[in-house]
Amino acid sequence: MAGVTILGTGAWGTTLARLLASERLHRVDGNVAAAETVLLWEHRSERAAIMERDRENQDYLPGMKFPPNLRVTADLAAVVRDRSLVLVVTPSQRVRETAKLMAPNLSRGTIVTCASKGLEIGTRLRMSQVLREELPEDAGIVALSGPNLALEIARGLPAAAVVASDVEAAAAQASTLLNAGMFRVYTSDDLAGVELGGALKNIIALGVGISDGLGYGENAKAAFMTRALAEISRLALAAGANPLTLAGLAGLGDLIATCSSPLSRNRTLGLELAKGRALEEVLAERKTVAEGVTTTRAALELAAALHVELPITQQIASVLFEQKDVKEAVRSLMLRDPKHELHGLDE
Repeated sequence: MAGVTILGTGAWGTTLARLLASERLHRVDGNVAAAETVLLWEHRSERAAIMERDRENQDYLPGMKFPPNLRVTADLAAVVRDRSLVLVVTPSQRVRETAKLMAPNLSRGTIVTCASKGLEIGTRLRMSQVLREELPEDAGIVALSGPNLALEIARGLPAAAVVASDVEAAAAQASTLLNAGMFRVYTSDDLAGVELGGALKNIIALGVGISDGLGYGENAKAAFMTRALAEISRLALAAGANPLTLAGLAGLGDLIATCSSPLSRNRTLGLELAKGRALEEVLAERKTVAEGVTTTRAALELAAALHVELPITQQIASVLFEQKDVKEAVRSLMLRDPKHELHGLDE
């Protein structure tokens, strides 16, 4: 088996496809005939044909041409068969559907790496757990996470990520296949910590966007992000994760990038909510998915099951789903009884 396939043509999926194709072309000094072909799957056949014809993704990365060794297709069976690595980069709530479709054609020994960040509504499962339920037992399951804003990486700017798996060899192989020039990939054995850090920071970015939109300043932002990291860590610890993972790329690193950048979908959604706009109105204007919205619901369900208190997430949920005034949500957090700073983490 050889080759890499990416499932999903959003900004992140397309960025990874371009990055990995360019890296493989570079390895053979631009010799297209000798370069390994990277496959990109788009579930709508008409859109796949347009992207293949135009050699770019005009919806998400306009003007960024595809390397000649990148091919786009809607044939899922063909793109997952006999591949060393399959990257799942669909919206989190479509990961199960995608896994079901690919399972019958997945070759033995393929490493399936999920770059989608979220928790499944209804089951509260992390994406690797969803894949494990739907894929063959011998599939290597890996999660990819980190401070990875797609547009920056698409522009060739340096970035780092982490791949995690319960199987050390699977993480090592994924790291080898994904390392590409200015994209450095580390390994971890803490699958729960890496996935929860990547999923939960999207909720916090919504809150940071609200804070910025209200003009609350840098002190408030720093305090909010720090207390939010403690909240994420409490839930991750209860779910069996190593709290040190949350100080790494998939925790603090991703939190900083997502909460600070104007490219962050979740932060910009928070900015709109700070204006008093309804969630449905803002979402209706967007092509891209803000994973923090669905993850908020699932995180509260998971926290209830694990008996963990998530005051920040609860207030964000009230704003998103109960039309609570954003300033009132802030007051609710500020008027809580103070606790030890490491409450829930020092046990």
